[in-house]
Order: sequence, then structure tokens, then C-alpha cells
Amino acid sequence: MSIGLVVRLVVLALLCAFIASPQTFAFVFEPLTRNNQPAIYIQTSLLELTLNHLLIVAIATFAATLVAVGLAITVTRPFGAEFLALSRSLANIGQTFPPVAVLALAVPMLGFGTAPTLVALFLYGLLPIFENTLTGLTNLPPAVTDAAKGVGMTGWQRLIKVELPLALPVILAGIRLSVVISLATATIGSTVAARTLGEVIIAGLLSSNTAFVLQGGLIVGVLAVLIYDALSALERYLMARTGQLGRATA
Repeated sequence: MSIGLVVRLVVLALLCAFIASPQTFAFVFEPLTRNNQPAIYIQTSLLELTLNHLLIVAIATFAATLVAVGLAITVTRPFGAEFLALSRSLANIGQTFPPVAVLALAVPMLGFGTAPTLVALFLYGLLPIFENTLTGLTNLPPAVTDAAKGVGMTGWQRLIKVELPLALPVILAGIRLSVVISLATATIGSTVAARTLGEVIIAGLLSSNTAFVLQGGLIVGVLAVLIYDALSALERYLMARTGQLGRATA
């Protein structure tokens, strides 16, 4: 077991312990408080906020993946090539409008709560997944695709059995980027009453309690790093399985 993996496991264990029993770590945050402010955010369970935060990110990323991969598959087929510019424009919507602007536009239609945050994260996560899927599907080894055609595979069979499996590591890289962006961006959802870790950060800012701000930011930051590393490891594993790791490092 490598030192890096041991460090990650220790960090994960500490994070889980803090989320499950934050009062145990009160002594760490007490120096950051003043005027007898509480050292630990207790208005809502940190475990509940963390799970809800991750659930919102997971739902938004899943929806963005379905749409972005679907668009990329469509524009890489002969019948859909003419829609490339339109699909790219749709995927760029989330990058054109800041998440705060999307929230402001979505609240009048969807009301306060989780829904506007899901819309903002969905739109913001489209572009990296779409572009990576497009790259993965358009840069396949010609010899492999020619061999698939040579054995009589239909277009659908080539897509499912050859193209998507080979493009999966690149697609996963886009999903990884989208997840990390969404983990950080989801914190602003608390400004429209979504139950995310942004609630802790906002409470700290409003009360000038640095301990609260650090708690919310620390949980989000550690989650982002751990999930990024886990998806990177999965990406390398998939590349090794498809024989692409050697070519990538050569």
C-alpha cells in the first residue's frame, strides 16, 4: 500500500469522524471564535448537509452526463454532424451565464430550494463532459474502428462495444472535472434555501464566525480532493484495461 493511499485513507477517516461527531473536534476550531461564539455549527447536522450536498451534485452530474454524452454521440454520427455547432452552443450555456445568474433566473420559475441549484449545476456541468466525450469519440484508433467494420458490426454495435468503451476514460475525465466544479458551486445554492454546506459558510460570514466558514470550506475542499483522486484512479484503471495507459505515457 503506497504512502499516498494511506494518507488519503487517513484524511477520509478524519473527515467521516468530524462529520459524524463534530463536537469532538470543537477544540480545533475554538481559537477561531470570539465573544463566546460556538465553535461548531449545530443549527443543522453536518452529516445531513454533507449527504444532501453530495446528492444534489450527484443528481446534477448524472443528468448532465446523460445529456452531454447523448449530444456528443449524436453529432459524431453522420446524421447528426450538422448539429455540432448547435450542440456546442447548448453545452456552453452554463459557462456563458454564471451560476449566480442562473439561480436568479430560475428562482422566479422554480421557487426557492433545491431545484434552482440543480438547474445551475446541470448547466455548468455540461461543457466539460460534452467536449471530453466529443474528443474521445473522434480520436479513436482508426485500426480498431476499421476492424470493427470489417467483422460486420453495425453502427450501433460499434458504438456500444468499441467506441464508448475506448472513449470511457476520456469521458470520465470530463465527468471528474464536472463533479469537482459542482462540489464547489453547490455551496451557493444555500443562498436560495438549498440544503448544502454553503449554509455553514453563509452562517459564518453573517455572524463573523471564522470557525463556521472554515468548517464548511474544509469539508467541501476535502471532498473535492478525495473524489478527484478516486475518479483519477478509476480513469487510470480503465485506460490500463483498454491498453491506452501505455500509449498515453509513451
